[in-house]
Amino acid sequence: MKFQQVRESQITRAITGEFNKWFQEYIVSDVVIVGGGPSGLIAAYDLCRQGVKTLIVESNNYIGGGFWIGGYLMNTLTFRAPSQEILDELHIPYKKVDSGLFTADGPHACSRLILAACESGARILNMTKFDDVVLKNNRVCGAVINWTPVAALPRAITCVDPVAIESDVVVDATGHDAHICKSLQKRGLLTMKDFGYMNVGESEDMVVEKTGEIFPGLFVCGMSVSTVFGIPRMGPTFGGMLYSGRKVAEEIIKTLKK
Repeated sequence: MKFQQVRESQITRAITGEFNKWFQEYIVSDVVIVGGGPSGLIAAYDLCRQGVKTLIVESNNYIGGGFWIGGYLMNTLTFRAPSQEILDELHIPYKKVDSGLFTADGPHACSRLILAACESGARILNMTKFDDVVLKNNRVCGAVINWTPVAALPRAITCVDPVAIESDVVVDATGHDAHICKSLQKRGLLTMKDFGYMNVGESEDMVVEKTGEIFPGLFVCGMSVSTVFGIPRMGPTFGGMLYSGRKVAEEIIKTLKK
């Protein structure tokens, strides 16, 4: 076997050209989801299937969050019924281990979820950290972003200005950190609590119930909901994450249709 001869400059031109082409298109989106964990990914999957132009912003070089490994660095995920219905939809293999309790392989499940989001049309801007919101007329209408490595530079050389992207809706899917909500809290625009003790039985139901618009133009899903409302934590079970992402997509579509 012999590979095609290609110059290094051609490779560089292909990378920069393709990236710039699609990034230009997504500087303005319908929805920006900050956080590419399970709730953000399922939200993007559902939104894109409804024709909603959706960009995921993720601070890591990978997406999927804790969906890769589950709890205690053991890559077995747990789901409580009726979560198996979403697993079936995404063709994620699982096992029933107890009444209403299922397990799935983390890497397999996460790969399937990422594939579903990408094939639905979601775009992903990884290694990109959230800095601030774009706020106009008391409504969130975009995000201020920068390259993630900028935060690791010595303070003396971190004078790297961010850039802004615009959208009709921003989703805080940043997990327990709730970065977007905290950016409003520090300005006195939002009152938050913090996530509570471990109680799976309470947490998953409450996270899904409270998922939705928390401030004009800003929606919250996943464990960010737990932090905003002081809901108990759920640990390494993921049905609530999937259904929270699905619910936030439903709520956003209702808003966009108004």
